[in-house]
Amino acid sequence: MRDRARLYLDLVRWDRPAGWLLLLWPSLSALWIAADGFPGWDLVAVFTLGTILMRSAGCCVNDVADREFDRHVKRTAQRPVTSGRVSVREALVLGAVLALLAFLLVLTTNAATIAWSFAALAIAIAYPYAKRFVSMPQAVLGVAFSFGIPMAFAAVRGEVPLLAWGLLLGNLFWVLAYDTEYAMVDRDDDLRIGIKTSAITLGKADVPVVMACYAVAIGAWAVVMTGRIPAWVVGLAVAGAAAQALWHFTLIRGRTREGCFRAFRLNHWVGFALFAGTAVGYAIA
Repeated sequence: MRDRARLYLDLVRWDRPAGWLLLLWPSLSALWIAADGFPGWDLVAVFTLGTILMRSAGCCVNDVADREFDRHVKRTAQRPVTSGRVSVREALVLGAVLALLAFLLVLTTNAATIAWSFAALAIAIAYPYAKRFVSMPQAVLGVAFSFGIPMAFAAVRGEVPLLAWGLLLGNLFWVLAYDTEYAMVDRDDDLRIGIKTSAITLGKADVPVVMACYAVAIGAWAVVMTGRIPAWVVGLAVAGAAAQALWHFTLIRGRTREGCFRAFRLNHWVGFALFAGTAVGYAIA
């Protein structure tokens, strides 16, 4: 049982929290913006636990969908499902249980959030298959990884205003930036096995586009927050996020596996900088 538990924890990437942190910070920022300040510990707990559970469920679905591809990629060949140590049935059952637990959390909110959760689930399930048909599957992931934003507004206000969709669009560019870095790690393997990714589609334009996406994402947050929180807080948060983006440029410009993977793994600090600016700004506004 202990060995099975270790395999299941490996399947859901329990030792790699960067994945759920990338989902968490935009969702928490949206909660603060929707509530014009601290949204209450109940919603913070629901969205934090729900994010962890849904990211874990997503890993199960993704590994089942990609098992035939992953065995040909150096970085993923030893994943539990790909290597056969966890069966497809086990992975799907575990994913379903985790998604159900997340849904039980959603049931503590309101009807609007519950309704939007079905759309979020559909997009999360569709993403693993997008790379077979879409030249920029990272855009599909961008929608999936940003869907906590409209759900946060629904949970606080009972509706999803235009502001929420603007925030989602800005966050989508951040996802494009960091997931293109991720795709750059496996570009050689993906070319060989025929997977579509933004790193392949963009070719030599990958690094400039990544940096442009960072600029759009950070700029969109700044536009939204100007007038809502003190200008100097906006400036500090933008400076912190932009400094990290520039550092990531130094990591990815050589297009090495190690540099690109390191940049991807550290991206959650960009999101944290913007969330910290949001929370601090509303606290002192």
